[in-house]
Amino acid sequence: MKLIALGAFALASIAAGTAAAQTPANITHGAPIAGVCVYDNEEVLARSTAGQSVQTGLQRLLTEVQGELAPYATTIQTELQALQQGGEAADPDQSRRRALQARAEEAQQLEQTRRNELQYTQGMQLQAIGTAVEPIVIALYQERGCSLLLNRSAVYSANPAMDITPTAIERLNAALPSLSFSRMTPPVQAQQ
Repeated sequence: MKLIALGAFALASIAAGTAAAQTPANITHGAPIAGVCVYDNEEVLARSTAGQSVQTGLQRLLTEVQGELAPYATTIQTELQALQQGGEAADPDQSRRRALQARAEEAQQLEQTRRNELQYTQGMQLQAIGTAVEPIVIALYQERGCSLLLNRSAVYSANPAMDITPTAIERLNAALPSLSFSRMTPPVQAQQ
């Protein structure tokens, strides 16, 4: 089902930061540039304990949802095969086909609902991490006397002395060691 791909994408997007953040080991850096700092939010999400707890929690929720949706797929597939094998004689008034169509639509609606819940839950958890890390990044920016903060993923390479990410991860781990959560229902959109 589509939900499997969504879950894999969501988890991969959180973990992708560490692969993209790697700087080739053989680069020799010049002196750090005073007032210029770099920061990588994806690395924070991938390496912090809170970010890792989001990955683990989302994987747990995805497994639960897959378990909830699996019986739908099984019964729909079984009924479809029975109808195909029995031909016209198996469903002369088309009632079984209509029931199968209704069951398939019900499964699609449930899958869409669960997809929305997982996306909302992921967004809320990432927002919680963002809320916790923002004052940390601001404090590091001021402590290091930064005049310019660059997104490290947008820079090919930078002197590690200019990178505030490792310190941000340490402080985030102390401030927000983990997140524990359940699947959340998105708020109902207001009617216009």
